[in-house]
Formats: sequence, C-alpha cells, structure tokens
Amino acid sequence: MQMSDVMKRIVATALLLGFTAGTPALALDPETVIQKDRSPWAMFRFGFSAYKSGKKQEAVEAYRYAAEKGQVGARWKLARMYAEGDGVPRNDYEAFKFFSSVAQQNIEPGSQDESYISDALVALGRYLRKGIENSPIRPNPHAAQEFFMRAAAVYRNANAQYELGLMFLEGDTGTQNVQQAARWLQLAAEKNHAPAQATLGHLLFQRGQTVEGLALMTTALEGAAPSDIPWIRARQEEAFALAGESDRRTAMARAEHYLVNGID
Repeated sequence: MQMSDVMKRIVATALLLGFTAGTPALALDPETVIQKDRSPWAMFRFGFSAYKSGKKQEAVEAYRYAAEKGQVGARWKLARMYAEGDGVPRNDYEAFKFFSSVAQQNIEPGSQDESYISDALVALGRYLRKGIENSPIRPNPHAAQEFFMRAAAVYRNANAQYELGLMFLEGDTGTQNVQQAARWLQLAAEKNHAPAQATLGHLLFQRGQTVEGLALMTTALEGAAPSDIPWIRARQEEAFALAGESDRRTAMARAEHYLVNGID
C-alpha cells in the first residue's frame, strides 16, 4: 500500500520544516568516537551502546549524526526519545518530525527496518488523531486512519489494528462501523494485544455474546500492561457480575484455553 496524497503532504510538510529544526546541533566529541569508522551504521551501534550504558547525551549525539546521514533506526530512536522525554526534553512536535522522516521510507514487509516504519506510522496516526498542542499539527482523523491503515494492512502491526478498531467503533471519521471495528480488533486480539482483547470482549458482551465477551476480557486482564489493568479490570468485573453462574464457568474455561493456545 503506497502513501496517499494526504499522507504524502503531511510527511512532506514535516520534512520541509526540517526534522532537526528547533533542536541545537550536537557536535560529536572526537575522544568518544572511533575515528576509523564513522559510517551511519557504526554511529547507530555506538549510540545504542552508549544508551545501554546510561550515557544518553553521547547516545543522542551519535544517533543525530547517523540520522543526518540517513540511518532509519537512528531517526526512529530519536523520535522515541523526544516522544518519551528520554535523555532529552519531551517534545512531541520534534518526535513527529523524526517519525515523519522514518515513515517516508518504502520498506518491504520482512525487511530488518520494518518495525521502525510500522511503529512510526502508528505514532504519526496517534498524533494526528488528536493533534499536538502549540504546534502546526491539528487533529486530522482521516489522515490518522490512513497511517493506521498502512501499518495495519502492510505490516500487520497489532497496535495499528487496535487503533483502527477504536476509530471505527467510535466513528472518528464521521461514521461508526461496528463490523469493521470488530474485524480489526479481532486481528489485534489474535496477536495477544490485551487492550484489543478487552475492547472486543466488551463489545461482544454488550451485543449478547456473554461467554465469548467475558472470556476475552479475562484473557486480556491476565496479559495486560500495568497501565491498562485498571480499565480492563473494571470492565471484566462488571461483566462477571452480570453473567450467570454457568456462563461464568464456561467463560473462565475458555479464557484458560486462550491463555494456553492463543485466540484464533
């Protein structure tokens, strides 16, 4: 799936603004870098080593050098660091520009750089879904959906499939489509994506599929990240309280099966 005109315009605008704009250039310390080999890949590896050692300033310098030379992994890593305020002040707009420079690459599925591209597409979609305060990036749900669709359809990214499910479920682009929402949530749920499992389970429970809905929410609760446990637990406990005793037992048995064998 190629980038649409909308996606191309957004990426081109970010790149025109300069994905390093707004951040001071960082000069590499010649004493900290092996002078014999300063290829982008070597500098990316140096940055990774420095980062793992807790030397994040050196890592940023190395990543920036490699990014300026076109190294995709370095651009992605800088984007993540700005998005999370990891070793640099948090700056979502800077992150957006770095992610845009990654997303412009047409990487084939199965490539060693696939994860960088698909993650960047998801990040851009999330930014465009809500916009970035105090920046030129305004909410654009149609563009967000296109970025999610590319990551979900081309790279089978579970986070993108989940985000598409939410957008169709909530009607972000103007029309709710529960069938499409369930389809994308199912694909993510099969990849052990706990929020997708919980959301799909809640949807099915509300539509009368008590056993399957409760089983999926229970499965999600077991594999959820700490930040997702509160809302998943609230939905699972509400469903458990409303279900009959027979349905509870069947759902718990099905959840145990899913935890061992996966969802198919």
